[in-house]
Amino acid sequence: MRITTRNARFQQWAALLTNRTKRQRSGEFLVQGVRPITLAVEHGRPIRSLLYAHGRRLSSWAQGVLDETAAERVAMAPELLDELAGKEDAELVAVAALPPDDLARITPDGPVVVFDRAAEPGNIGTVVRSADAFGASGVIVTGHAADPYDPKSVRASTGSLFALPVLRVPAPRQVVDWARENRLRVVGTDETGTVDVGDSDLRGPALLVIGNETRGMSGAWTAACDEIVRIPIVGAASSLNAASAATVFLYEAARQRGVAAETEREKIRSRR
Repeated sequence: MRITTRNARFQQWAALLTNRTKRQRSGEFLVQGVRPITLAVEHGRPIRSLLYAHGRRLSSWAQGVLDETAAERVAMAPELLDELAGKEDAELVAVAALPPDDLARITPDGPVVVFDRAAEPGNIGTVVRSADAFGASGVIVTGHAADPYDPKSVRASTGSLFALPVLRVPAPRQVVDWARENRLRVVGTDETGTVDVGDSDLRGPALLVIGNETRGMSGAWTAACDEIVRIPIVGAASSLNAASAATVFLYEAARQRGVAAETEREKIRSRR
């Protein structure tokens, strides 16, 4: 297929850049950039269409994706592809299927992150990236929140959106019930917490809750927490950005699990 004008198909894809309702109704979203597209393909995420610039010389990477991915190929006028890619001289844009928001997709063998009522899609992407980097099993966005499949979120995740389950769940209750069924300890973070994050035991299965960038955790999540921790800070800053707080939280959980694993290995070696 070749598209050279802003026809109905192009307009449908362009709407995915800014319209969350259109993404939900069509069941698809746009993936921009080399690393996000590469990880989407490597992790077997369903790609419906690959859009490439007609007449523009493609790199070996772009040609390889086109050759190896079972998706519709669409040759586009370069200026139209650049519009969908959000930059000049783009090679590829992928149209990916939205995954189901099903908690069964998460196997909680590592911490699971909840981002409650996230306001900024870029912060969601950053939290997803940190969750991937520090061994989390998934990310759940709850409440009236920004969309993890907004292009800003997809870009900020640098492809980690495709490396672990990311779900949208409207209300906390469903997530809390799931956490209890899976014996996850619910730990929230807030500047009013009574325990420093380094003193909290984060070695076991846990649901780590990050609140809204301005208002913090909702009353429902505050009530559901088994413990609320704080991140000690100094200087003139009154608090950390939500994504920064999530990164510190996840790092501390990973550090504790690493120390616990090394201690267990030492015990095994001492018994030999």
